[in-house]
Amino acid sequence: MAQVTGLEGVVAADTDIALVDGEQGKLIYRGIPANQLAVRHTYAEAAHLLWHGGRPDANRDAAAQTERRLADKRELSEDLRAMLDALPLQMPMMAVLQSAVAAFRQKAPDTGHWPPTVEQAERITAAMPTIIAHHARRQARLEPLAPDPELGHTANYLYMLTGQRPAAVHVRALDAYFILCMEHGLNASTFAARVILSTQADLYAAVSGAIGAMKGPLHGGAPYEVIAMLEQIGTAERAESWLRELLERGGRIMGFGHRIYRTQDPRAQALREVTAALVGDDPAFALALHVEETALRLLAHYKPGRRLYTNVEFFAAAVLRALQLPPELFTPTFTAGRIVGWTAHALEQARVNRIFRPQSRYTGPLNEQDTPPS
Repeated sequence: MAQVTGLEGVVAADTDIALVDGEQGKLIYRGIPANQLAVRHTYAEAAHLLWHGGRPDANRDAAAQTERRLADKRELSEDLRAMLDALPLQMPMMAVLQSAVAAFRQKAPDTGHWPPTVEQAERITAAMPTIIAHHARRQARLEPLAPDPELGHTANYLYMLTGQRPAAVHVRALDAYFILCMEHGLNASTFAARVILSTQADLYAAVSGAIGAMKGPLHGGAPYEVIAMLEQIGTAERAESWLRELLERGGRIMGFGHRIYRTQDPRAQALREVTAALVGDDPAFALALHVEETALRLLAHYKPGRRLYTNVEFFAAAVLRALQLPPELFTPTFTAGRIVGWTAHALEQARVNRIFRPQSRYTGPLNEQDTPPS
């Protein structure tokens, strides 16, 4: 039996949710480029696409209904709020999310049933920002806020964190970021969700397991180093000298190059387009665009032929920096965007379910009379 450490390159499932093409730099959600969705559509419209299929342009009314259903499902049950209030204030946000989702019990007839349903996916997607904001405000010694049903999904998230209606520029940027976080093939957390769901565990168990995978820094690590770099550069006038000095001492410019994409990261392209349109509204975006342009020019000079393009972390850093989110909310915010992808994969797994059961290769000691199977 051929051994592939980490299952890299092994096809473990068929899917019609998304195509990740690293060689050609494409990320496609159900036949539509993700960068196009991020520029032209809302998070709720993209969520409707992943859960139901169909082009958003032809399903505006249905997508609007998805937005309304998400708004209706944001409130947490009394039991869940009581559980969150009982958790230690110092408990890390990802552990809070994992615990809350595992204990998720809203008063709905299909809660906990297998197979999972789109209604369950909507409930958990709608509740995720509320859970994050509830614990974040408790940690800040502030009263948690009730969701605002008049606000869209991402705008409401920012409102529940800050207590202020967010600027349109920040809502637009976060909407695009959430859409581009939504799905990225059979990554570690999505695979974890499908494996758990394949045992006929409920959707909440599958998502809780996915959050556990996302907690690991090799998967859910946020762009802290990119943000630190932008903070140190500070102004457009310092960009060239700062980056040139870094390259001349053999340092690495953070936010460039990607393990999968051998050409431009399509998610970075989309966030660049959104960022460019918002430059006049927030100086953080103008600095990011100038630093990117300078870095690409210097990388072509210092590292010719290396094919180092901007990756999504660079512009994710620009968005998170503009929103002034604290670092402890970076990975939870990414998680709030990814929930739609996890639940879409869980729904797909349930339709064609077969429990995952790969083999392992024994490498321990043996008695002389024992031989391992070939």
